[in-house]
Amino acid sequence: MVVGVPREIKVQEYRVAVTPIGVREFVRTGHSVIVEKGAGVGAGFSDEAYLEAGAHLAAVEEVFAKADMIVKVKEPLKSEWPRFKQDQILYTYLHLAADKFLTEKLMETGIRAIAYETVETAKGHPLLAPMSEVAGRLALQAGADALCKHHGGSGVLLGGVTGVPPAKVVVIGGGTVGVNAAKIAVGMRARVIILDKDADRLAYLDDVFGGRAETILSNEAAVEDALKDADLVVGAVLLPGGAKAPHLVKRSMLKSMRPGSVVVDVAIDQGGCFETSRPTTHDEPTYVVDGIVHYCVANMPGAVARTSTLALTGATLPYGIQIANKGFEGAVRECKALALGVNLYRGKLTCKSVATAHDLPYTPIESLVG
Repeated sequence: MVVGVPREIKVQEYRVAVTPIGVREFVRTGHSVIVEKGAGVGAGFSDEAYLEAGAHLAAVEEVFAKADMIVKVKEPLKSEWPRFKQDQILYTYLHLAADKFLTEKLMETGIRAIAYETVETAKGHPLLAPMSEVAGRLALQAGADALCKHHGGSGVLLGGVTGVPPAKVVVIGGGTVGVNAAKIAVGMRARVIILDKDADRLAYLDDVFGGRAETILSNEAAVEDALKDADLVVGAVLLPGGAKAPHLVKRSMLKSMRPGSVVVDVAIDQGGCFETSRPTTHDEPTYVVDGIVHYCVANMPGAVARTSTLALTGATLPYGIQIANKGFEGAVRECKALALGVNLYRGKLTCKSVATAHDLPYTPIESLVG
């Protein structure tokens, strides 16, 4: 199989989908890899490193024209849609539940697409977890920066100082994103509150943090109460299966927060969990609604491209090799995790949560590949 690796063109996206080590693995197992010139530079991987690993370097047109499988990091942008060929394989993050237009346009291309975020094993979502970990930790770094007065924030230091209380940090969601956000917040000596709907999960987190973070069973009233006087709020609710995130924080709730306080919506790729959220980029990461600074960058891990690339490709490579070795249908038939990852198949929508989000027809992948 010919594997194509284009350069990511989303604003301020520096990650790359396959590292030189990944190229070496594809080549070792009998496949060829064609990489767009400069694709890895943003993450610290030179064109020479790809050549030494056995890749062929080319312009983007040749990458799409010759590849059987396109491996990316982010969803295809408008300029990339016409480059896809009927039946070509796309392996990337898609987050289609948040974008009906993109869903329909990709259906029109006739490609076969596996979304990283819906690949699922009994233990969870192995291709989402590494970026959730990065995003959770980065959320506190970004939030602390946005709180600085010169960035429009209230001028509060997360950890406080002697005689001055620390900031109040509220983390909504106790999954991978939330736990990692809370770890950094605790490490920065903030006052940390974690909300989650799962009592067992909260009991576990209570043990993990040993009393250094408060845990509260989540409901609308609890969220509203926790937001009172909050300095930084991290929205860390990501629903399984790539479903659209629920709006857990209503606009009216922002009134209880001090002007200049910050909200960071890590769920923005899936529509966001704040009613006032809209996607931003690293060029202009924040905006203000009702006096509250919103940080809603849709590709947060792209800011730490080297770390993110290494974490992501370590997880995606084994499945990519499996697809290349067995072919799309063979891999999907043999691997339940990959079958759950299929979102599009030759014009059919095969992810139930995405179909439900957009009120579009759903076709089980099993009925298409046997």
